[in-house]
Amino acid sequence: MRGASRRVRALVLCAGRGERLRPLTGAVAKPLLPVAGQAVAMRTIDLLHRARCEIAVNLYHLGDAVRRGLESEAGARGIELRFEVEPDLLGTLGAVVNLRDFLADADEIVLVNGDSLCRWPVREALDRHRRSGADVTLQVGWDDRIGGGVEVDPRGLVVGLRDLRVGPVRGRKRTFQGLHVLSRRVVEEIPPRPSSNDIVEGLYQPLLRAGARVVGFRSRRPWHDLGTPRRYLEGALDWGRTAGGRKRRRRFVAPGVSVAPGGTVERSVLETGSQVGEGAVVERSLVLPGARVGSGARIRETIVAPGVRVPDYAHVDGQLVTPVDWGPGAGSKERDGLVFTPL
Repeated sequence: MRGASRRVRALVLCAGRGERLRPLTGAVAKPLLPVAGQAVAMRTIDLLHRARCEIAVNLYHLGDAVRRGLESEAGARGIELRFEVEPDLLGTLGAVVNLRDFLADADEIVLVNGDSLCRWPVREALDRHRRSGADVTLQVGWDDRIGGGVEVDPRGLVVGLRDLRVGPVRGRKRTFQGLHVLSRRVVEEIPPRPSSNDIVEGLYQPLLRAGARVVGFRSRRPWHDLGTPRRYLEGALDWGRTAGGRKRRRRFVAPGVSVAPGGTVERSVLETGSQVGEGAVVERSLVLPGARVGSGARIRETIVAPGVRVPDYAHVDGQLVTPVDWGPGAGSKERDGLVFTPL
């Protein structure tokens, strides 16, 4: 059967609490965090749609807000989404089991982290999966600074996951980047109550022990784990400069942004409806929708949360700035009715 005629169903994983991004994710769900004018999960949904995937989204933390946000953007693009609310946070494998009726009749199943940023090579991953005869294909990067928990041998086979190694050939440590492709037979064989809802412990490690073919698909595309404020800032700035490709620009300014006379914006991202006051300086920073940097203020390597007003002439360096009623963060301090959390 040709690849174009095969049925592919995808699950975008959007249920997590975003604990390491607090206090920002206390009020804004991580899949809805904007990146250069678009919610991060919507960027993934667009790419899956272009690859002819039928798409479901799982929900838990701030689920109603995630559904409204994604449903609105997807509807405007003519993309149909199925939403599944989890009664409790189920984990990745639990989410697959919970959506078994949607996923099981597809030829291949694609799982993607809804809070990671990448120009996902969905078609290429599917093609590699089919040509290799793999049971599971995992997108991996050659940069092992964030984890490096996948061991891939010279043939491209996964021979290690976390603390498990199989076979006589040692591999190189690689970083899993959040895209999985599963064959139908793998999903069909998942028990109704797996031993663990963690997909590595509950599915991939048992598959490796049983001799299944798990393949590492190498990607050199820009990829960002947005799990912490610092990583979110770095990912948003990279996307603002490059739109996920090779294009270079000094800044990204979304529609509806106001920069007053004398305001300076360098290597930064200003999201929809944000404002920069007269004489203010914004450098390597992310100003989220509806936020305002006061006149004469200077911010550097800082995230300003939606709706926040940085006071006139304030100097802020290396901070996440959120409203006080969103709660404290690790090491945060309260000042001028705002919470400043070090990145």
